[in-house]
Amino acid sequence: MNQQDIIDFINQSDSPKIKYAFTDIDGVLRGKIIHRQKFLDGLTDGFGFCDVVWGWDSADTPYDNGKTTGWHSGYPDAPVRLDLATFRQIPWEDNIPFFVADFSPGPTGQPNQYALAACPRSLLRRIASQCQAMGFHAEYAQEFEWFNFRETPRSLQDKNFQQLEPLTPGMFGYSILRPSLESTFYHDLFDLLAQFDVSLEGLHTETGPGVYEAAIMHDEVVRAADKAALFKTAVKEIAYRHGIVATFMAKWNADLPGCSGHIHQSLWNPEQTKNLFYDPAAPNHMSEIMRQFIAGQLYCLPHITPMFAPTINSYKRLVEGAWAPTTVTWSIDNRTTALRILNHKEAYTRVEHRVSGADTNPYLAIAASLASGLYGIRHKLSLDIPASVGNGYADTSNGTLPRNLAEATQVMANSSVAVELFGSAFVDHFTRTRDWEWRQYIRQVSDWELKRYFEII
Repeated sequence: MNQQDIIDFINQSDSPKIKYAFTDIDGVLRGKIIHRQKFLDGLTDGFGFCDVVWGWDSADTPYDNGKTTGWHSGYPDAPVRLDLATFRQIPWEDNIPFFVADFSPGPTGQPNQYALAACPRSLLRRIASQCQAMGFHAEYAQEFEWFNFRETPRSLQDKNFQQLEPLTPGMFGYSILRPSLESTFYHDLFDLLAQFDVSLEGLHTETGPGVYEAAIMHDEVVRAADKAALFKTAVKEIAYRHGIVATFMAKWNADLPGCSGHIHQSLWNPEQTKNLFYDPAAPNHMSEIMRQFIAGQLYCLPHITPMFAPTINSYKRLVEGAWAPTTVTWSIDNRTTALRILNHKEAYTRVEHRVSGADTNPYLAIAASLASGLYGIRHKLSLDIPASVGNGYADTSNGTLPRNLAEATQVMANSSVAVELFGSAFVDHFTRTRDWEWRQYIRQVSDWELKRYFEII
């Protein structure tokens, strides 16, 4: 639908409401419902949105170290832009029209501080443009694992997030039986997401009580990130309708597997007729472009780990034997390394980035994966690191991932590689937010500390 088609549709709609949203730096959707007339006026005059969304954390607590905005600036309005190409309707909300927004400048506008420093979708759009200028079409998809609980937001608070009731008991990955207990919810996920233009390639249980995994259909890189970002909130909203709370924490329980957000990625020619990662004459069918892409991702990974592991909790997942990588490694179809190469057929040849968890902001994780791969192509890096064989956890020859958010953030804050990938304004803003996140954590006294030290020390 072009702009006039959308205007005609909105004018003819029975509802005067339009909803739009964008992700903040943590991947949380922020937005509002506006009146039809406000929407139509904004197509010409633009929209304003309080820039506090770039000056506070996921709990709405203002940063004490922010530069992009803060008490010093008075939290003015920022220019938000609705991307009309993202038009869709929300089937579980009476088909209300919905648009993805960002803070990128319009067609003739100059980049603003929010687009350059803070807006995740704006960052990805810049990197996607670089990719296109290099002659590539980037095709991406993200998959997610998450836990479901028979709880409500109120019951979570009342229980202090303890003794929660999982949707189903026991460890039963790839079960045909378990989803039949909640077949209405299970099929609502698949069907309503498709109606919301977030079609799933597959949906199944994973190992763990009440765990599902979904793979989103691949698409052009920005559209793929839109779908991934919308997927997480859509799943939560659909779950609410069934008396269920869904969590995308990377590791909600120390005794259970973590939740991944693996990124599948490939580069094609502009006509999308040839997968540039595939070369039938090359060893393992891996083209030179693919090898450079992998080399770039491995080289950049230690410099930009917070883009894939942005929370305190992220690093509880990145431990040995937890189906998540700990080393800077790659392999052919091996689930113990950071990068897993799938190459048995041209149409499906791709790189799976396995560091990313379910708690990532899809725009940032996908931007980081694409930018680092392009870095390898741009610098013509050689893939001198041999493929890991067997247990990737044991292969520390190329280094290991940072152990916590503080370590990862410090590396990124001082990295010229990160600045080359994302620009100094973004690196400064993002690492300030991660430093804030770490400082909130170290102030807290945990249940573990109380149980271990309260009486005996």
